Amino acid sequence: MTEEIVFMELQDRLKICFKNKELFMVALTHSSYANGRKNIKFNERLEFLGDSVLQLTISEYLFSNYGNKSEGELTKRRALIVCENSLHEIAKRWGIGKYIKMSKGEELTGGRERVSILADCVEAIIAAIYIDSGFENAKKFIIENFKDTIEKAIKNKIVLDYKTKLQEIMQQNGEININYSLIKFEGPPHRRKFYTQVSVDDKILGNGMGYSKKESEQNAAQEALKGLEEKDE
Repeated sequence: MTEEIVFMELQDRLKICFKNKELFMVALTHSSYANGRKNIKFNERLEFLGDSVLQLTISEYLFSNYGNKSEGELTKRRALIVCENSLHEIAKRWGIGKYIKMSKGEELTGGRERVSILADCVEAIIAAIYIDSGFENAKKFIIENFKDTIEKAIKNKIVLDYKTKLQEIMQQNGEININYSLIKFEGPPHRRKFYTQVSVDDKILGNGMGYSKKESEQNAAQEALKGLEEKDE
């Protein structure tokens, strides 16, 4: 996929218009891509700036719209909104994993799905918008793309640890044995996929895949929680 195609597709997907194409491409460049290449800029500095722009925007929005909440409550909600898991969910919604420039080695070890890489890229894109078109446009972009995340945070529906949350819900009426079973794994050692199933009393609640056992268990618990939510609706 050429840079021009990436540039056009992502602008359309994110509903943004960049004046500086090079800046946008830097936001999509992981540090691994620069290894062994001369004069290649990557997105770590943009991540630093994007984090500050995001924090300020969310802080201002919460302060202005939730006057009934204390400083402690606002701090807690902001932490949920700007955490790595929330940024990762937004990155998946955008589908930016396939557009990130990274080394072949990073890609082969699951880099395009790695939570930290995707979350950092979201911050870098925010910084690029801020530099390219100013704070007001960056702020508008953030609020539009984070509105669902903000609503979930206010309702305390953002989960950082799906296994713990599932255990809390399932054990509300007493001790219940929750089992996580590794069903299979596949792929070469450097890119192994693990498949896990979570069950209670032999009843399967969810399945999950990940590039580590821990990740596959978290994803299985997340699917189980979604199933429980749909059952309650």
